[in-house]
Amino acid sequence: METERGIAATMPAEAASAGKEPRTARGRRTLRAILDAAAEEFGEKGFHEGSVSGITRRAGVALGSFYTYFDSKDAVFRALVRDMSNQVREHVAPALRAAPHQIDAERAGLLHFMRFVRQHKEIYRIIDEAEFVDPESFRAHYTTTAERIRARLEAAAARGEVIPEVGEVHAWAIMGMNVFLGLRYGVWSEDASPEDVADTVAAMLARGLATGK
Repeated sequence: METERGIAATMPAEAASAGKEPRTARGRRTLRAILDAAAEEFGEKGFHEGSVSGITRRAGVALGSFYTYFDSKDAVFRALVRDMSNQVREHVAPALRAAPHQIDAERAGLLHFMRFVRQHKEIYRIIDEAEFVDPESFRAHYTTTAERIRARLEAAAARGEVIPEVGEVHAWAIMGMNVFLGLRYGVWSEDASPEDVADTVAAMLARGLATGK
């Protein structure tokens, strides 16, 4: 049985609409069920074809329960984008912390991201739609991700594990690789193992592409 702490850990801060945050473990479980159902509904039908009634049917809750926590379909979509970003971060973070070197950390980050994507293919449709449904959430998803990568690269530079010039461009480049590799080998096809893909990228980060001539 999931603990109250575990439920809270799987939801972003302020997941519900303002003033509608759940105050009990039962309420948090209901909110979690609604967000999971929204991921299924929007992942399958898209934002415009998806509906609140479809979300509540998938979640097994009454329509009124939806409006207890969210003002509208737009509100749950915004919360879902934050929630999915949060889930990726929590899925990857332990592997990043356990890595002995920054190149190992980047390998682990990509590996666990690809594993997550294979189990949650809907994330790409939802995040891509956010560019048009809620551009602010779309931009926040990528900028906060890049900022986290930049912070860990700069910390690694301070430890002498990577070049001292690392910064924003490097962070966005790594994020871009991960996003498109997840799309190619996690959503479009699973014809290569995540381990092999992560090994290839780690080698490229460690040695670059030049022959040295």
